[in-house]
Amino acid sequence: MVVEVTRLLLGVLIAVFHRPLATKIMEQERTLDMFFRQRGFRFPAPPSDSTAQNLYFFIGIFICLFEAGKIWLTMNY
Repeated sequence: MVVEVTRLLLGVLIAVFHRPLATKIMEQERTLDMFFRQRGFRFPAPPSDSTAQNLYFFIGIFICLFEAGKIWLTMNY
């Protein structure tokens, strides 16, 4: 039960801090993209900041809902 509650809290933290989390990861993504482009590799462009923010928000909400469902099922069955 401790693992499920921890995962639930992790999902809440991801959903609450989705903007700074996405901004930090996208900075690293753009740096890595520049590194590879300078060496001649062509990959698709990284997503925009707003797309990454939406993605991290939905991931956080999905984790919350999934773990809340697991906790509910564990307690009721």
